[in-house]
Amino acid sequence: MLEYVTLMDIIKELNLKVLHASKDFEKIKISTTEISRPGLQMTGYYEKFVPERVQIIGSAEWQYLSDLGAEKRYQVLDKFLSYPIPVLIISRNLPVFDELIELSEKHDRNLVAGSKATSSIINDLVNLISLKLAPTITLHGVMMEVYGIGVLITGKSGVGKSETALDLITRGSRLIADDLVEIKRVDDTLRGSCPEIIRYFLEIRGIGIIDIERIYGIIERIYGIGAVKQFDYIDLVVHLEAWDEEKEYDRVGLEEEKIEILGIEVPRVVIPVKTGRNIAMIVEVAAKNNRQKRLGYNAAEALNERVKKKIEERKIFYKE
Repeated sequence: MLEYVTLMDIIKELNLKVLHASKDFEKIKISTTEISRPGLQMTGYYEKFVPERVQIIGSAEWQYLSDLGAEKRYQVLDKFLSYPIPVLIISRNLPVFDELIELSEKHDRNLVAGSKATSSIINDLVNLISLKLAPTITLHGVMMEVYGIGVLITGKSGVGKSETALDLITRGSRLIADDLVEIKRVDDTLRGSCPEIIRYFLEIRGIGIIDIERIYGIIERIYGIGAVKQFDYIDLVVHLEAWDEEKEYDRVGLEEEKIEILGIEVPRVVIPVKTGRNIAMIVEVAAKNNRQKRLGYNAAEALNERVKKKIEERKIFYKE
């Protein structure tokens, strides 16, 4: 788990323009999702000011500064930038006051600009920092989006995870990660993605490494549906294992198995693999069934209720 995000990463991810970089620009670290709009500080109130936060000037703060005379504006900004703020962001492509450039250089503060609305930049910042600082683990497996459901496929090496993924892709599902799945806990959800270095590559024994984005790009061009996706939230874990004749597999589904990942429980199904079984189709059905359960319908429970009702009806019939 990371303890901070570098300012350089934030600027790169949010596509911000650097107007002035401090001498320690490359060493600046952000370790909180708290963002400040220094409106009160512009009026002279510093009692509760937290300079360690990212600071953003939006249209309201800009208008206030604009209404000040040049001399007063210089004094206000001079005091504000004397505090060790990590960065000041100017939103909406607002014109940058000459005093702001001059004082950023004087106090050696980082000054950057963005084109988006202030609320959008704040939202992007909070999401980015939260994601970067989220608890993270890496698991061996395959991550897919199947009918809108994020499915993590696990199992021993050689059981057929990648081949199942390839079959699912040809049936319209999307690949997120093969071999290594990077999982982050974001609030009460699990976000699965792929390390950038192996993103969209799939290993098929006997063929080698294939680039799913390139090979199946034609699907997107023809049908408007991509074969790959950068990330998805894990809704279901499908564990593949070699068929064990002595093992009793669940045939009803009344008791839902769960697995805990980073403190969050996720539904898990175990699918035995043997010659002749269409594993991709079974994974699709598992994903659809999971979606039905999330919507409040459980087929196993529905059948169980039917059976109970029939038994009660027979009891009444024989009593009569």
